[in-house]
Amino acid sequence: MDVARSLELTTGEVIKCIDMHTTGEPTRIVYAGFPTLTGKTLFAQRDQARDEYDHIRKRIMLEPRGHYDMYGAILTQSTELVESGQAHIGVLFTHNGGFSTMCGHATIALGRFLVDTRDLTVFPKRNELVLDTASQAVAVNLHAPCGLVHVTVPVTSTAEGFKSDPSRAVSFVSTPAYAAATNLTIPIPPELRWNELGTRDSITLDVSYGGAFYALVSVEEVGFNNRGLAKIDLDNIIPVLGQLQKYLTTHPDIVAACQHPEDKRLSFLYSVMVVDPDVGDTPEGVDGAETGLCFFADSEIDRSPTGSCVVARMALAYAKGERRIGQRWAYHSVVSNHFKMGAFVGEIVETGGSAFYIGTSSFVVEEGDVTGHSGFMLKSVTQ
Repeated sequence: MDVARSLELTTGEVIKCIDMHTTGEPTRIVYAGFPTLTGKTLFAQRDQARDEYDHIRKRIMLEPRGHYDMYGAILTQSTELVESGQAHIGVLFTHNGGFSTMCGHATIALGRFLVDTRDLTVFPKRNELVLDTASQAVAVNLHAPCGLVHVTVPVTSTAEGFKSDPSRAVSFVSTPAYAAATNLTIPIPPELRWNELGTRDSITLDVSYGGAFYALVSVEEVGFNNRGLAKIDLDNIIPVLGQLQKYLTTHPDIVAACQHPEDKRLSFLYSVMVVDPDVGDTPEGVDGAETGLCFFADSEIDRSPTGSCVVARMALAYAKGERRIGQRWAYHSVVSNHFKMGAFVGEIVETGGSAFYIGTSSFVVEEGDVTGHSGFMLKSVTQ
């Protein structure tokens, strides 16, 4: 009997994962071993995962198996949209603090993985994917908590049919996005003001929805425009954004803006995005570029351009008359701008990017493993 099998008998089913990244932002895809979620709707399944199995989320996301900035996607084979035939599979997005309603970088990674797997126990509807011979691409309909997301995955032909083509960008059409509030003036209480704010006592920002609600503020507005996002001092800006996010989450004007018209479970501020319109490598075939720094969850910084916020930013720019339908724009993170590759290129109704495999994992918990039992964050054991 091998070690893995003996551990299964002792601790239950092994949790199996595939690790990928999109512009450096990880996606740990949990494809087997997570307890079966029995809720009739995807939101009910998310509630069950949060209420009954959050210790498993921590094991997968946090140290020693993960790290502070880990991001994950838990596949769920049966949801209301899967059963109705609108979606091929469902997903719950997860991070160091819990669950999110939409994730663009993980959607891009999932598109490739779902095309590449041929295991029907992992993806029962895999054989329903249809090759578009003209575009050499496959459409995958993904049920995310925010709704139905249409993913297009470029492919190459193989003896077994097709596999994803990493040389071409995955794209997706997200759920409807809109600008929720523009040019909000938010007073900053004296105890929260930071040095870079100078003598000002307020900031101006926008709120936009792209599967989740984002507060969008310029790097100049928060006072870090000396070098902008090209050479941002993360040690200085992260504490500022942490305090700002907590404050904005309960501010009446932000709460009022973050009211989803159809589902109250989507009505919360997910992230603060700092935008620098003057920084950004411009790929061929686009009209312009900008860079953003996405602060979300428990002080996580997104390495990718943040696909759901790209959607929110496109909706905001359109509402302000700054973009037109069909105009292509490049959205960078500090990572993609540094490497001059990996920008998410978007139009008003779509966005694109590339994801790459990193490796595979099979996670177990041994009896007596106090350190690895529940997962931990390094800062929690040093305070």
